[in-house]
Amino acid sequence: MSLTGLDIFKLTPKKNCKDCGFPTCLAFSMKVATGAVEIEKCPHMSDEAVSKLADATAPPMKTITIGKGENEYKLGGETVLFRHEKTFVNRNRFALLLSDSMTDEEIESKITSIKKVNYVRIGEEMRVEIVALKYEKSREKYLDLIRKIKESNLNIVYMLICEDVEVLKDALELVKNEKPIVYGATKENYEEMVDLVKGDELPLGIKANNLEELYSLVADIHKLDYKELILDAGSSSIKEAFDNTVQIRRIALKEEDRTFGYPSIVFANELSKGNKFMEIALTSLFILKYGSIIVLGDIDYTRALPLFALRQNIFTDPQRPMRVEPKVYPINNADENSPVLVTVDFALTYFIVSGEVERSKVPVKLAIPDAGGYSVLTAWAAGKLSGSSIAKFIKESGLDENHNCKKLIIPGKVAVLKGDIEDNLPGWEVIVGTDEAMHLPKFLKELQQEATAV
Repeated sequence: MSLTGLDIFKLTPKKNCKDCGFPTCLAFSMKVATGAVEIEKCPHMSDEAVSKLADATAPPMKTITIGKGENEYKLGGETVLFRHEKTFVNRNRFALLLSDSMTDEEIESKITSIKKVNYVRIGEEMRVEIVALKYEKSREKYLDLIRKIKESNLNIVYMLICEDVEVLKDALELVKNEKPIVYGATKENYEEMVDLVKGDELPLGIKANNLEELYSLVADIHKLDYKELILDAGSSSIKEAFDNTVQIRRIALKEEDRTFGYPSIVFANELSKGNKFMEIALTSLFILKYGSIIVLGDIDYTRALPLFALRQNIFTDPQRPMRVEPKVYPINNADENSPVLVTVDFALTYFIVSGEVERSKVPVKLAIPDAGGYSVLTAWAAGKLSGSSIAKFIKESGLDENHNCKKLIIPGKVAVLKGDIEDNLPGWEVIVGTDEAMHLPKFLKELQQEATAV
């Protein structure tokens, strides 16, 4: 970053008013200098100072907005090369390619696949976010393809892949209000392309034969005062694409050269040459290094599950554990006569425990108190999981008043909490469960048999 904390401090009002959330203007300035906070957080900064500092304090990689409404996404805006340094900011987005050369059956099949791959994992909806529509040979078929996608009511961002400016003009008339990505600017047509997208500030995808030509092309587009760009990392070989995505990110972040300070697009479908297993492997690679948009040839659950899971894991803050919402989850059609099993809100623990409960086929209500997103033993050691906190959750969730079955199963590793919970929850039978989730099916079945025998 070109300005130091002291440089920024000189432009602040020096009131130490704390309205920005920091004790002094100097402390605020130091945070701005590291990129940890936006300069606009100071409500008393003059317009002149904000204008002067905006470019200097912005992330070296520009944040690009694609789509509109519920389909709006952010790309770029990254500040580090490695996740452990801080965190990655805006996750990759997956695009599915369709073209006017495909048959109607192929197109319908891919639309069906897009609709099927839609599920929720740890509170996040997993689905294809972008449909890449490629113009190959027929203007009318291309426009019909766009209309077909619109009529399918998919919740997606449109990406128009076309180097013919005249065809793009007609295509944009169909979707320009959706803030689509326009891909296809080259050294031959970039001026016309910029004229086409500049009025609506649409993201413009640009490509070149190599990294040097790409750098020159970005510089030429900058001269036209346009900076809503997405950079094609190249697809002539896997090595080229990988090297280029890394170099683009490194030049932007480490050398602070904003010419390459933009998100990248990678065509994994072209690199894999029709091999779906290679496509999954390459997409996994570019989730990590550093494809902001990754184009796929097709999608189904066998491809989606590993890719979405990897993306979600990589784009979480490494300093903040993945959590599920603290609440009561009925499993196996549990009702008010089912036992209650307690575990923590750490996502990995939740999914392992809930999976084993489902496998048991025994109706159980899974109670998830706020345990700070930690594992069972860590939450207990940190004071986040205690007898009083569990009892408080059972009462506040309504289970104490409205639940007939007063059997509360706790993890075996925190058996020490049994007496404290019983003191705080009169009338409940506290049962010490298993140490490991894998033993839950047998334990729950035996518990059910005992209850039936009585």
